[in-house]
Amino acid sequence: MQTKVLYAKALLLAALSFGSAACSSSEQTQVTALSPTQKVTAFVDSNLVDAAAQYKVLMARLTQDRFPKTYHADKDELETSGSEWWTSGFYPGSLLYLYEETGDQALYDEAMRILGLLEKEQFNTSTHDLGFMMYDSFGNAHRIKPSPEYRQVLLNSAKSLASRFDPKVGAIRSWDSAPEDYIVIIDNMMNLDLLFWATKETGDSSYYDVAVTHANTTLQNHFRPDNSTYHVINYNPVTGEVQEKKTAQGAADESAWARGQAWGLYGFTDVYRETRDEKYLQQAEKLADFILNHPNLPKDMIPYWDYNAPGIPNALRDASAAAITASALLELSQYVDAPKGKAYFTAAESILKTLASEEYKAAPGTNGGFILKHGVGHKPAGTEVDVPLTYGDYYFIEGLMRYKALAGQEKI
Repeated sequence: MQTKVLYAKALLLAALSFGSAACSSSEQTQVTALSPTQKVTAFVDSNLVDAAAQYKVLMARLTQDRFPKTYHADKDELETSGSEWWTSGFYPGSLLYLYEETGDQALYDEAMRILGLLEKEQFNTSTHDLGFMMYDSFGNAHRIKPSPEYRQVLLNSAKSLASRFDPKVGAIRSWDSAPEDYIVIIDNMMNLDLLFWATKETGDSSYYDVAVTHANTTLQNHFRPDNSTYHVINYNPVTGEVQEKKTAQGAADESAWARGQAWGLYGFTDVYRETRDEKYLQQAEKLADFILNHPNLPKDMIPYWDYNAPGIPNALRDASAAAITASALLELSQYVDAPKGKAYFTAAESILKTLASEEYKAAPGTNGGFILKHGVGHKPAGTEVDVPLTYGDYYFIEGLMRYKALAGQEKI
């Protein structure tokens, strides 16, 4: 498989000018003869081979009991976390995606090792991020090679997540805070897939009901008239009424934090897939249109870290928000009418190609082993600013896989 993928990479480099222009006339003839589907496959496979090589660099740097978060080039320092941190599931999830596409056993073996460290989080009721942590990791493992053990880990994780739901508020609590506050963030939409899976797996509709109720509460309270989303809603835990709308990671309470818009787009697309309720599809479209039509979206389609960030056009970009958006748009493109679907697909394609350029994709062996550069984690706090981010890599890989799958179905 590796030889085949490398050959596809060589063809793509010549066809799309992503590398050296030097190639033989016979190679150029072969490139010209490639169909659009073959060009997409070659583009994706070349990037996945590069990604797999990078993750072997990351594997070699990683301390045995830690999970990668980011890398600080100025100190040549890998920043890591324990299994309880919200990003812990992305590293094994990325390894499993890459194994699935390349067949590289070393990636699978590393995923199995790190899953052993993550497994205990199935009983963690102190976080709303169990979808990120467990479904993106054990969910992929169970999808690739189903097992009763993975199934039980996921079901326990779903129970732990559902325990944070309060029917008075109608939402899953995101952050534990003062007793008079009940914090819900837009990111929490990304954890609902785990609950939908649990209902499909067990027939217990309580998980589905929690997920839908949370989505409805978010739909009612998280959005502004221009269809952008607030990052944080603070509810009264006694009455369920909204008592504050604000941001934590955005530029201002009324600004549009870029990754928050991406989480909302992806999350409501997911909920539509699982429910087929048109109101969720309409919200996903509104978010997509807000993003793609925003006057501050750069021509290369990699957003500033906040659509209203101070200092535009010199504000930092967020490659992680772009990767999440691209992956979400590819799925959304299949649920809407042809003209809009084509527009969403084309936008996602443009984003992926920009992310694959030298500006955003790390040179081999650099970037601490991460794939993408220029992510922004928490600008107001001054943490993870203009660095690689583990979730940026995950959604870039996922976006590439979705792009290839749609090409294979001739949905391009």
